[in-house]
Amino acid sequence: MSDLLVELSAKPWFRQTVKNLGLPLPTPQALRRAKGPAEALPLEGRTVTAGRAPGARLTDHLARAVAAAGATPTVVGTELPAPWQAAAEAWGRPVTLVAPEAEAAPADALVFDATGLAGADELRRLYDFFHPRLGGLARNGRVVVLGRPAAERDPASAAAMAGLEGFVRSLAKEIGRKGATAHVVFVEEGAEARIEALLRFLLSPRAAFLTGQPWHLSAAVDAPEGNDWVQPLAGQTVLITGAARGIGAATVGLLAAEGAHVICVDRPGDEALLGKVARDVAGTALSVDVTDPNAGAAIVAHLKAHHGGRLDAVIHNAGITRDKTLARMKPEWWDQAVAVNLGGVVAINDALLADGLADGGRIVCLSSVAGIAGNVGQTNYAASKAGIAGYVRALAPAVADRNIAVNAVAPGFIETRLTAAIPAVTREVGRRLSALGQGGLPRDVGDLLTYLVTPQATGLTGQVIRACGGMFIGA
Repeated sequence: MSDLLVELSAKPWFRQTVKNLGLPLPTPQALRRAKGPAEALPLEGRTVTAGRAPGARLTDHLARAVAAAGATPTVVGTELPAPWQAAAEAWGRPVTLVAPEAEAAPADALVFDATGLAGADELRRLYDFFHPRLGGLARNGRVVVLGRPAAERDPASAAAMAGLEGFVRSLAKEIGRKGATAHVVFVEEGAEARIEALLRFLLSPRAAFLTGQPWHLSAAVDAPEGNDWVQPLAGQTVLITGAARGIGAATVGLLAAEGAHVICVDRPGDEALLGKVARDVAGTALSVDVTDPNAGAAIVAHLKAHHGGRLDAVIHNAGITRDKTLARMKPEWWDQAVAVNLGGVVAINDALLADGLADGGRIVCLSSVAGIAGNVGQTNYAASKAGIAGYVRALAPAVADRNIAVNAVAPGFIETRLTAAIPAVTREVGRRLSALGQGGLPRDVGDLLTYLVTPQATGLTGQVIRACGGMFIGA
């Protein structure tokens, strides 16, 4: 279902009319989303303006990431750090040095290395860098702040690092009206080399609906050698449940475009639709009820019969709602929601971890902002989705010795057949609750799911990542 207000807002005459009449009507910016599979140079033709606090530790990695991704870098400072010059020469990218007091110049992205902040007074560095430059940030622009985990710091610098998250969450809501997004990336000691892959993703159109997020890069899972930026899933087998429609169907296409053979799983009774989704990408259709006690065994048997017994990644997308206030909820509605959304995930993972999922594999589970913030009439759904978050955080360290990364994605308002059935007024409110002033599309979640199962996402594990457009509910 399309969002009429977003479509109208893309027309200059409409935006000007709203402005001239002084109407209290939001005019959300149409988001620039990716087209086609991953590119070797995702930032080609875009300008990235970078700055750093004194004592910043990530200059080498930031310079390499920006130049290698094809961007044109501008560095704010009184002298050009050697890593920027070296990166520019290595990848043939001219780099420009601008004075801190210079007027804002057009930029597609603003990136600030705040790892050197040592106390509350040094948070002023954020103001000094961003205040004069936000006016030049393009529509659909990007802001990324780099920091260190607060747990690795002394109390004073830990306070400064924690301040980065509040800063970014607020900034995301200020710049969302122009389709721009903001993130903070906390980089653990030893995980610095993993910045490149995440920046390529966050600064690209593939992260169009993600904003206001803290990301935590760790070294808990070993990184593979080399980086295949183009078709990173070539030769891999990925299984996704709930594949027949909505987010699942969109993700199937994205996975296949990156080279994966996709095993498409959905419930019995949806064979016709599931078969079409699988055939369209030369994948495999498998009808399994995820709540069946034998579901895990059936999937393992299928892997052994058709895929050499090996699976590289699993995405648990299957989910249902059975909404009713708790006082009026039937017991079977409670049981169904918890069984599909949580119980089936745990049981299938147990089977795959025992026999099937390869070392170095990926597990991604679908949570929800309802599991973070709660929702009227969804005690069962929220309990199951909060359960997913707790499960992922506990499972990640338990399988890290096998180099398996485990994460969860928590979507917000996504334009699917389920949200299309919501009453019109409620649906409109849900759309406008995000910092971007609109709902997301199935591919917005699919792009994140696809990234998380690639080898490049090794630095992310044990995390619950929101795909909600910076929704104004929850943390």
